[in-house]
Order: sequence, then structure tokens, then C-alpha cells
Amino acid sequence: MLRFYNGRVLSMHGDFEVHEDYEVWVQEDRIFYVGPALQAPKAGNKETGGSDFDGRFQEEIDLKGNLLMPGFKNAHTHSPMTFLRSYADDLPLQEWLYHRVFPMEDKLDPEMIYWFTKLAILEYLSGGITASFDMYAEPEANAAANVEMGFRTVLCGTLNDFKDSIPTLEHFYQKYNHYHPRIRYQLGCHAEYTTSEGLLRELGALAAQYHAPVYTHVSETKTEVEQCRKRYGKSPIEALADFGLWEYGGGGFHCVHISDADMDIMREKGLYAVTNPASNAKLASGIAPITAMQDRGIPIAIGTDGPASNNCLDMFREMFLVTALAKLREEDAAACPAEKVLSMATVEGAKAMGLLDCDCIAVGKQADLIVLDLHQPNMQPEHNIVKNLVYSGSKQNVSLTMVAGKILYREGRFSVGEAPEHIYETVKIMCKRLEA
Repeated sequence: MLRFYNGRVLSMHGDFEVHEDYEVWVQEDRIFYVGPALQAPKAGNKETGGSDFDGRFQEEIDLKGNLLMPGFKNAHTHSPMTFLRSYADDLPLQEWLYHRVFPMEDKLDPEMIYWFTKLAILEYLSGGITASFDMYAEPEANAAANVEMGFRTVLCGTLNDFKDSIPTLEHFYQKYNHYHPRIRYQLGCHAEYTTSEGLLRELGALAAQYHAPVYTHVSETKTEVEQCRKRYGKSPIEALADFGLWEYGGGGFHCVHISDADMDIMREKGLYAVTNPASNAKLASGIAPITAMQDRGIPIAIGTDGPASNNCLDMFREMFLVTALAKLREEDAAACPAEKVLSMATVEGAKAMGLLDCDCIAVGKQADLIVLDLHQPNMQPEHNIVKNLVYSGSKQNVSLTMVAGKILYREGRFSVGEAPEHIYETVKIMCKRLEA
């Protein structure tokens, strides 16, 4: 049993109240107790879910007034693309993707993907991210890296005309949903514009077979939407809905250029919009209509996108951009308040990824927690801690990151099974191999 005490707790369990002097106890990978300090509970105590406790803690962490909260959920990323960080910047999306990114990715092998994923995980942990929704080829290499480092990930299918097939996707779906407790898999395709109608319809049939949600890049650029209308006479969201992809939910990554009709479909199908503001801004793709989606009741999560287009895997920056760009788009400083953005980055992200036991701090939930240092200049004064997190928070405030009850990052040091310097050096070797 591990005890966090003498701090403040933002549980995100239905509200945004910061509880003073709350404690959180963790047993193995689950939250055992949340609430005011108390004596060791007896068997059957309702506050601990009826569990037993012998009164001994293996570790007690004095929060010293700092904040314990759920970890951030990076609801859209491409972790292995760390090798392309700052490699192909300042280019339009289509040129960036087809002439710089795809040719380099064709040279990758599973060993490279394994090490590039490990580098991304270090960045996630140092920024308070406790789970990623990762879309990339070679899921075995990705899954192995996550398991070895103690991280949690949901792998997303990458079906397209050049890679994978429906039988392969089904194999991955069955394998990685029974691979490890911290690994899950969701059906997905790269995008409408890289996947033929026949494959998309087969994907819809596979989703119906398993009653499974489907995820994909969608409506990221004006060009993408225009080309889809030329092919099908419909927007990407309308076309994919007609092909049967979303009969059991799912979501779209980006959702920048969407119409009222698109949003009606999203609401009807229960789709998540996963917004990626830094990537969309850097590639000049546009600003997603966050307020319009919120007004229609469409749930929204936040992702960094990959480190080739962002280039930073930083949810603090994403949170600020979500609200700032929404205010700018609407010309309304009251648009998209901080509380909603923080929920997108934690609770809604977990739900979008299907991690329903990782969304908040409550008894029985997964112990995916972070500690934020409030004794930093950017967190003072404490007029409103939640608004401080979104408007002035940064990775410098992350002092601890726990995944499944294991502390993987604390005060600048990683506990992931190997030295970060070894990962850095190996990544350099892999990059030189690609350049050869």
C-alpha cells in the first residue's frame, strides 16, 4: 500500500473542486482510498470499497501541499515519429506527408520503432501523460516498448491501401486486446484519402462483427475535404458514416474543417472529436470549431499528434492552445473555459480511448496519477488552481508520474528499467542508420 498525504487532490470525479488535506491510498494498481486522513480502515469499510488493510504502508509520500490529480491522456499521437522531430518542418501538410514523412517511414524496421517509441514515453512521463492513443504500424514493437517501460497505451489500427489488411487488422484487434493489462487496441484506418471505398466498407463490417468503435484522421485540411467531395459528393465524415464505420461509435482525429451536417452525424453516432491544436497550427491546417462542437454536445479530447508535426509531446501547451485558439476563432474571451479544457485532457481523453477505469481519482479506479508542484512561480498566487494549470501550467510543474500504481518519474528521474541516456544514444544510432 502506498499513501499520498498532506496535499491537495483534484479528483475530476464529477467536479473541479480541489480538496484540501485529502489523502489517496494506492494498493497495487488501484486506488484504495480517497478522502480526509483517517485511521486504518477495517474490513468492509465502505470508503475503501470493502477491502482489507493491515495498517502498514510500503511508502508514504508527503505532498507538502502540492496537487495530486489524474494523469493526462494523449488521445492522438504517433510515438515512433520521434525520429522525425525537426526533420521536415515548415512545409504544407501534403508535401510534408508524401515527400518527406512517408519516404522516411518506408525505411523503418521494428527495432527502430521500438526505440523511437521508448523516447516518446520518456517525454510523456516527464509531462504528466499517463496513457497514449498511438496510431502506428508494427504494433508489436510499440506494445513491447510500452510494456517494458511500464506505460499504458491504446494502439489504433492504421489500415490503408499501402499497409495492413482487414484480416491483419482483425488479428491485431484480437491479439492486443489480450496482450497485457496496460495494452489495448482499437480498430482504425489512416484516413479516407489513403483508404479505398472497398476497404472502408470492409472495415465497417469488421466493426459491426465486434460491435467496436472505429477511429481515423478526418477533415484535417480543406484540400482533404474538397477531394473527398469530388470522389463521393460528400464530406469525409458523411462518406465514412455511409460506409458503416461508426455504427458503434469511435472518433475522428483533428476535425478541423467540419460542417453542421458533419457535427450532426458526430452527435448521432456518439463520436469523439480529438483536437490537435499545435499540429494543426504548425501545419497551417486551421482551427477546429471547438465551441460549435461543445454546443452540440460532441465530446472532445486532446492529443499532441506526432512529434514530426508538433514537435512537442506536451499536453500543457495543447491545453492552452485549445482554449486560446477557440477564443480567437469565436472572438470571445469567454469561449472554451479552462475547466472544460482540463476535462478534455483527462476525463474525456480516457473515455475517448476506452479507458473507462482511468478517468478520475476514485476508489477502484486505476492509479494513473500525477503530482504537480504548486510551489513554483508560475503557480502563484493560487486564486484558481484549475485555471493556473491551463493558462500558466507547464511541464516544469510535473514532479511525479504514476502508471498502474508504479512511480515511473519522480523529481526528474525515471524508473523505467533503463537509463534515459541509453535510450538517447540508441536513438541516435538508429537515426544514423536511416540516413545511410
